[in-house]
Amino acid sequence: MPSLDHASLLTRLRVMQADMRSALRAHMRSQETAVLSRQVRDDDGDTIFGIDAHVEEILLQHCQEWGRTQHFVLIAEGLDAGGVQFGRPGLGGPPFRLLVDPIDGTRGLMFDKRPGWCLAGIAPDRGPGTSLRDIEVAVMTELPTTRQATSDVLWTVAGDGARGERHDMSTGGAHPLPLAPSRATTLRHGFATVSNFFQGGKELLARLEEAILRRALGGWNPAKAEVYTDQYICSGGQLAELALGRDRFVLDVRPLAHRKLGFSSSLACRPYDVVTSGIAQAAGCVVCDPFGDPLDAPLDTTTNISFAAYANRALADALIPIVRDEVQRHLG
Repeated sequence: MPSLDHASLLTRLRVMQADMRSALRAHMRSQETAVLSRQVRDDDGDTIFGIDAHVEEILLQHCQEWGRTQHFVLIAEGLDAGGVQFGRPGLGGPPFRLLVDPIDGTRGLMFDKRPGWCLAGIAPDRGPGTSLRDIEVAVMTELPTTRQATSDVLWTVAGDGARGERHDMSTGGAHPLPLAPSRATTLRHGFATVSNFFQGGKELLARLEEAILRRALGGWNPAKAEVYTDQYICSGGQLAELALGRDRFVLDVRPLAHRKLGFSSSLACRPYDVVTSGIAQAAGCVVCDPFGDPLDAPLDTTTNISFAAYANRALADALIPIVRDEVQRHLG
């Protein structure tokens, strides 16, 4: 199969996400929170709110234009589960699959509390078997609150590392943004989070978190605040925090906790939420499943995913055995 044109695909994704960011920013400044947070529809992937629907329109407009010269399949939260075809077979370069989360972190952003991220990844089209590990180009663009003056853009192309820029939302200027994950080999005095966003499994997950921290730190010093948690309701944002050196460890095992409680189908992290995990990996982080094996999943909007992410290899080597043991003990 001919190789994808990485340079042109990267440009397309960056322009598309910049337009989505601009449209969303203008929309947020002109609408009340009640409009942005209204429920529009309930899909298999997640609830779609007013703020999601607005950005979805921009995404589809870009894909329709793109489809005039290229054949590809768009897979995104809120669309048909099988994906939407654009272009026709044989048109343009090699066919590919585009997995997008228009807004990861909707709930924080729609209340203007915290930025979300627009996530996108492209993989050669290998049919329904195409998976996260096939992704060759990934871009993520920060969707700022109305109070923010800057927005970060991070990207990776297979075999070419990870890069970033910080955009000034007032002037339109940009400057390089180094991706420098923490080199710390301990969690002490750093941010480490076991995702525990929503009702369902909170007690189990809290016990798991306490057990991991107790072993990682050799106990608990009640006189000190030694490890901090950040319940950022945005999987892409969590990985960006790692890649940018702000966090050291993230574990999301909500599907395992829900299964332990007897629920085989539940809302948790989906492939579109970690479609840009390759950026953190290219920056030097370790992103894997909770047991230390490679992270992978089909490019769809319904598969539940558990993942673990570590700021660097040394930290991963120290923590993976602890995380594996405690996840098996608490959720196995």
